[in-house]
Amino acid sequence: MTTSDQGTASQRQKAAPAVLVLEDGRTFRGRAYGAVGVTFGEAVFSTGMTGYQETLTDPSYHRQVVVMTSPHIGNTGINDEDMESRKIWVSGYVVRDPARVPSNWRSRRSLDEELAAQGVVGISGIDTRALTRHLRERGAMRVGIFSGSALPDEGAMLTEVRQAPEMKGASLYEEVATKEAYVVPAVGEKKFTVAAIDLGIKGMTPHRMAERGIEVHVLPATATVEEIYAIAPDGVFFSNGPGDPEQAEHPVALMRAVLERKTPLFGICFGNQILGRALGFGTYKLKYGHRGINQPVQDRTTGKVEVTAHNHGFAVDAPLDQVSETPYGRAEVSHVCLNDQVVEGLQLLDQPAFSVQYHPEAAAGPHDAAYLFDRFTSLMNTASTNTVQMEGQRA
Repeated sequence: MTTSDQGTASQRQKAAPAVLVLEDGRTFRGRAYGAVGVTFGEAVFSTGMTGYQETLTDPSYHRQVVVMTSPHIGNTGINDEDMESRKIWVSGYVVRDPARVPSNWRSRRSLDEELAAQGVVGISGIDTRALTRHLRERGAMRVGIFSGSALPDEGAMLTEVRQAPEMKGASLYEEVATKEAYVVPAVGEKKFTVAAIDLGIKGMTPHRMAERGIEVHVLPATATVEEIYAIAPDGVFFSNGPGDPEQAEHPVALMRAVLERKTPLFGICFGNQILGRALGFGTYKLKYGHRGINQPVQDRTTGKVEVTAHNHGFAVDAPLDQVSETPYGRAEVSHVCLNDQVVEGLQLLDQPAFSVQYHPEAAAGPHDAAYLFDRFTSLMNTASTNTVQMEGQRA
């Protein structure tokens, strides 16, 4: 959804005029940041004060124009260690006051330079507080960023924005997933093997599992049941990803096949929505979603409140205060957002499967929810022990 002219550093320093146009007609004028050109996407805001590099490279942000609520962005530049995937996925980037000079011992280049090098069109110098309030009141919507020396009139820009595709009904997970399977080896002694279905997985996720002695086989979103079980997994993981879960028919069918085999299962973010659909619940689009690294969630199994990292615009429609009967046994809501009572987690009570709507790998923090990987490990350990006991009884 982006066309751009990367230009030279000296050209970017001149900060060409730029205009942000929302589909309801509101406009904001500022200066170009990153690449100069035109881009379209869904306007969303992220409340994180740190971790912008992880946000930019999170595949779940595919086809979204991210508005940063923190006013000063780019302080620590860009390094080569904190990338969550192979590229920047956001369609556009909106900041108020970009850092003029990055300052960090790991920095290799400025954020402006990285955005330009990857052709990401951005805008700076606008009132991001006013824009965020507008999105909170009216909801996430389509947006366009236009920059350069020859900008069309506002009427023509608005027409282009309204012709851009909407996020609702969009199937995007295959566009960001790996095309070839790969393996992330266990750190230290190998204890388990996990098949991870890549729907837009972040690099830190298999790393968190590897730290716990798990050998992770990352499989394409198009993987079959036969390909999953060819690696004899102790557990199956469904990752985060972009788009509307109502369009994810193959991942839902794949998850149902895993549930039928009662293999320990863990899903996060998009994976939580896939589990919800596999169990028979509906999904719906949130008004403006949850994005950032400061969202309060209660784990109902422990009563503990966690500060968590989020990036989702859709949610599962499941009853909060009752146990539901599903084709795979009883299910309940295990986690809930304390800001708005949105479902943030599901668990089956009769077999080893659970999911959360947020990011326990939490690259850039916080790490309150890291225990969920231990919960997954515990499920696999219990399943393995039960299998050994059953085989012993047969013998």
